[in-house]
Amino acid sequence: MKVSSIIRCKNEEEWIGHAIQSFIDFFPDGEIIIIDNGSTDSSREVVRLFDRFDVRWESIDNYTPGKSLNLGVKYAKHDIILIQSAHTVIKHIDFDSLKENLKQNIAVFGNQIPVYLGKRITKRYVWSHFKESTHIKNLFSDIENKYFLHNAFCFYQKEILLKNKFEEKLHGKEDRYWAENIVKNNYTYLYDSINLSSYHHYTSNGATWKGLG
Repeated sequence: MKVSSIIRCKNEEEWIGHAIQSFIDFFPDGEIIIIDNGSTDSSREVVRLFDRFDVRWESIDNYTPGKSLNLGVKYAKHDIILIQSAHTVIKHIDFDSLKENLKQNIAVFGNQIPVYLGKRITKRYVWSHFKESTHIKNLFSDIENKYFLHNAFCFYQKEILLKNKFEEKLHGKEDRYWAENIVKNNYTYLYDSINLSSYHHYTSNGATWKGLG
């Protein structure tokens, strides 16, 4: 199964190597596309450690989440795309289930286990959406009052992303707005916490870290 991973990066030296290695562990013949937003730390040097693999580094000006993802999709070589956070470490993938679910749904995202300095933390706020042992189509968030999709660990059909691009003017939650449009067009996406899981590690500038506990 060949997959293109798109990883957005801005000063992610602490975890980006872990994210890349976890992708390679599951997809040794896959492709990794780093879209960098002006990193000033050692992120580029960390990524160079993986130069013997199929890794591409691209810089972007006037960054927005959607613009960077659309650029990554444009460069991607494979028919399946994983949008992966630079501090997400893949824990488990059932390949047969993933293949079948992507035939029936245009996107599939998995469970995320939040980790703070090595400690698994209570799933509150945004993390409360990531319930255990469930399959949910078109997951709706009562907290946000909108459809919930999360781009830290989500597989897509490339052809769908070419036809349905992420909104480039948004400065956050591009995944939620994309999900809303997709549902309006009678597509389905799936949250599968049984066959897909990852660790999401704390970073000081992470947008989803609120109320550690």
